[in-house]
Amino acid sequence: MSSANENGVSGSSNNSREKTYKKTTSSALKGAIQLGIGYTVGNLTSKPDRDVLMQDFYVVESVFLPSEGSNLTPAHHYPDFRFKTYAPLAFRYFRELFGIKPDDYLYSICKEPLIELSNPGASGSLFYLTSDDEFIIKTVQHKEAEFLQKLLPGYYMNLNQNPRTLLPKFYGLYCIQSGGINIRLVVMNNVLPRSLKMHYKYDLKGSTYKRRASRKEREKACPTYKDLDFVDMHDGLYFDTETYNALMKTLQRDCRVLESFKIMDYSLLLGVHVLDQSHRVGDVNIVDGKRTVGQKVLYSTAMESIQGDGKAAEALTTDDTMGGIPAKTHRDEKLLIFLGIIDILQSYRFMKKLEHSWKALVYDGDTVSVHRPSFYANRFLKFMSSRVFRKIQRKSTTRANSFIMQNILKQHYNSRTSPSSFYNLTRGQEL
Repeated sequence: MSSANENGVSGSSNNSREKTYKKTTSSALKGAIQLGIGYTVGNLTSKPDRDVLMQDFYVVESVFLPSEGSNLTPAHHYPDFRFKTYAPLAFRYFRELFGIKPDDYLYSICKEPLIELSNPGASGSLFYLTSDDEFIIKTVQHKEAEFLQKLLPGYYMNLNQNPRTLLPKFYGLYCIQSGGINIRLVVMNNVLPRSLKMHYKYDLKGSTYKRRASRKEREKACPTYKDLDFVDMHDGLYFDTETYNALMKTLQRDCRVLESFKIMDYSLLLGVHVLDQSHRVGDVNIVDGKRTVGQKVLYSTAMESIQGDGKAAEALTTDDTMGGIPAKTHRDEKLLIFLGIIDILQSYRFMKKLEHSWKALVYDGDTVSVHRPSFYANRFLKFMSSRVFRKIQRKSTTRANSFIMQNILKQHYNSRTSPSSFYNLTRGQEL
């Protein structure tokens, strides 16, 4: 078995060998995930619905699943393991809030094999996608899982106030224990639909320090670019006024929430689908790649996440947009934008403060990614509002200015005014 790196992911020079995570093969991990979630969600349906209490956020339920099976669990072909479920009643409430029925949740995760995704980041996490495109399952470190547990009461309060958010939607937190190894997992919403080609993909933090994709990343079939790449490649993404205002209002609200939790180092995951380009190359995914269960999860698309009016969101989320937000380039190319805030399980603790301190000694302290939460949020929002997202200037403004000028000229010629009085007249108009 190949050796694991510091984040627990191991690889091999032989591509035929299966990837392992903490000495556990990917196939065994996927099987344990499906067995564990299948058992715990099925068992939860027998518990009556009730209000979520404070102590529910700290409950941990555990079940042992031996390979030979038991009176409660099925037999399987994987090593014996214990499956832990964190705050099961609280996460059941979150799933219900987003309209996820237990049967749909089980069907998405357990019916078909999970799809392993490549990880473009440095976290070392494994990512699995459900076959219906709805859910992402990500391995997380112990500190991240612990931090999410502490966030749950505040997360509960925020979702009750604003279910329309670009923050991650967490649907479950679990742990697989086998052979003295703990593998923690979180189930989240999927931001970028696999059924639609993303012509550009970005991980944006609003920072410029080392915020350019590496040469190795650029060589990938679908690279994830960074802040400086976006500045080089795009002159902003243009939205109509209402959409721009709704998007920025949502981002501002979400950043205030993250700042209140002292969370930082998060990113905006941004996918850009170029409609004109897909038509030129005959990309049929936009028609044939519709989500088979598009109504399974509420507030799950980019358009739904920023809309303040449910009726407006319903009207705009059509099969043609796949839940993306319509936008344009400065050259008037038509786009669909998919986005969400990711990597929020980082608090501004001692190690982050230390990391910023030594970086600031060598580089401009205002450019590095690791910053105190308030500064990080303000810089993040400034970059998004000025460099990434922009308003489309209404043509009606130009027509209005032309109409004003025509009236001024008419007044001038009809009233025999002198050139000096005409100058005074035009000075009083706001063109």
